[in-house]
Amino acid sequence: MSDPINVFDRALVARRRDRAAAADGDHDFLLARVAEDFAERLAIVQRQFPLALALGDARGRVSAVLRTSRRVGTVIEADLAPALLPAARDRLRVVADEEALPFADASLDLVASGLTLHLVNDLPGALVQIRRALKPDGLFLAALLGGQTLDGLRAAWVAAEAEIHGGASPRVAPFADVRDLGALLQRAGFALPVVDSDVVRVAYAEPLALMRELKAMGASNALASRRRRPVTRRLLLRACEIYADRHARPDGRVEATFEIITLTAWVPHPSQPKPLRPGSARTRLADALGVTEQTLPARGRPGGEER
Repeated sequence: MSDPINVFDRALVARRRDRAAAADGDHDFLLARVAEDFAERLAIVQRQFPLALALGDARGRVSAVLRTSRRVGTVIEADLAPALLPAARDRLRVVADEEALPFADASLDLVASGLTLHLVNDLPGALVQIRRALKPDGLFLAALLGGQTLDGLRAAWVAAEAEIHGGASPRVAPFADVRDLGALLQRAGFALPVVDSDVVRVAYAEPLALMRELKAMGASNALASRRRRPVTRRLLLRACEIYADRHARPDGRVEATFEIITLTAWVPHPSQPKPLRPGSARTRLADALGVTEQTLPARGRPGGEER
């Protein structure tokens, strides 16, 4: 029996990320999307960050955004997998586990993390460590995979194993949702938390192409409770059949869903705006604009790619 606290095999996560370093950059399309989004968010922040940390910096995409930003000074690059850290001599690089950060309290002005924190066993603890490492009025910017990620693949494996073996083993990691992550930021002591979701739908030629890409990303099954016996050809083909039946498009390709949840939060500081007491407002925005107030449903940004 695995320890229920250890959801992920962190040593296996590191080995798979190391192996993924040998793959070409074509598999980094999600991280490239995150890096572009980070650049846009930093561009509208009206303050400077003398010392920044790119945490979980696969192939330097996040640190590249930080280094080219006029808002950011010195950049430290940190990753659990040494092979993913750039080898340039003029760069500050640290092999570090997100669960045990080697940074002093109030030593950083900005921490940016791209698509790694959803693989830590103690996310609340990691967020507390990040908040402590940031100076007052320091910025935390992170992207994680959310609950809609690979939901179809998870269901296909469960159905195939139930049919062939009479039961299922965990194969796709559990992911947090927007509401959970917002609460965790507040629990960790952050101020002004903002959490939003971007659902990306990607088309693949076949289910096996999706699985090969996940392996190239270093994102294949690293659950501590995973079944150790090899996957049989019969099980693999049946899972692919179920996935294709449920998620095929009219053109014959299959669609996969990735949900990217972005977190923005600040370490408390007296200069930050404070929320008004509920009910203290004297003027409604709708009245000022001369319109009828309406409530709109929240929605993520649509997006899609062909793979």
